[in-house]
Amino acid sequence: MGMKRKVLIAYHEKFKQYDLGVNHPFRGDRFIRAKEFFNEKGLFDLPGVSLIKPKAATKEDLLKAHTERYVDYIFKLADENRQYDIDTPVSKRILEGALYIIGGVLEVGRRVASGEADRGAALGGGFHHAGVDYGGGFCLFNDIAILINDLRRRFHIKRFLILDYDVHFGNGTSDIYYSDREVLFISIHQDPRTIYPGIGFMHEIGSGEGMGLNVNLPLPMRTGEKSYLYALNEIFPPLAREFKPELIIANGGSDAHFADHLGSLGLTARGFFEISRMISSVSEEVCDGRAILLIGSGYNIDVLPYCWYALLLGLIRPDFPADEIEDFYPPPPDPWRRIDEVKRIVDELKGILRGYWRCFSPPSRA
Repeated sequence: MGMKRKVLIAYHEKFKQYDLGVNHPFRGDRFIRAKEFFNEKGLFDLPGVSLIKPKAATKEDLLKAHTERYVDYIFKLADENRQYDIDTPVSKRILEGALYIIGGVLEVGRRVASGEADRGAALGGGFHHAGVDYGGGFCLFNDIAILINDLRRRFHIKRFLILDYDVHFGNGTSDIYYSDREVLFISIHQDPRTIYPGIGFMHEIGSGEGMGLNVNLPLPMRTGEKSYLYALNEIFPPLAREFKPELIIANGGSDAHFADHLGSLGLTARGFFEISRMISSVSEEVCDGRAILLIGSGYNIDVLPYCWYALLLGLIRPDFPADEIEDFYPPPPDPWRRIDEVKRIVDELKGILRGYWRCFSPPSRA
């Protein structure tokens, strides 16, 4: 990693309007707390880093991934201050917050795709539970799909790799690209039998032209950091090398942290740095370093700033010494906790994908 990369980070004070209510796990103060922590750490003073203030996405932007009927329905709910479902309230304020967050995703994506920046991060992004005509799971619109469909038209980018490392399976993103041969979707998440949305199993591998391009890596509860990173490293880099995307888009946040209230995979802030650093190095290898992180999730406000900072650092300074990454809590004792189980899962997944990917085919005997 010789040259310094130009990295953009999208942030707007209106992001905090994406606040789903007093007793809701998704609060708007995540943005304020994270930004304060980044300032304290001097993140925006690092060489090559630029903070950008996006404009709001438009209704036209939303229609790049969603039906008009669905978009109109969400705007109507916002006007009437009604919820989409029990977990996903809508108001004018929430909707405006969402449009600014999606605007940040588009701005960063376009600038990276045009070559103006090498990589970028959009805070708040990663609404992966929204599909073409549905929302849920705290998500109204799928910004990942809006970005991909925008960049396809605008820059004629053909091959995208999405790495979804959120603790929950990205059912909306998976649905949208399930039979698309230009998008490789890899999701590493907690076993769907133990967590929302209850799908995202290994045998869900895509359909039609997209067969083999929907890759689900479900991990057991309390997997442990080293076991998690082992699994990710066995699946993500080999597929990326073989698929050769023009751009990597990754989404997640701090919800795979061991102290998160909605998930339990056992990561620490250092683990998030390692994920991000792996994304950086794979992007260097396969697509000139072009990678975008959408960082939005996490439901323990104390650990969230540390984890988000670690994710950004892996993008900006992959050479940073990992053992200097601090966490709000001391780490759990056994980072290899479920390694035997995880190895079995990884081997089973490779077996399922073997017919579609050379990297997982057994070497032929001479």
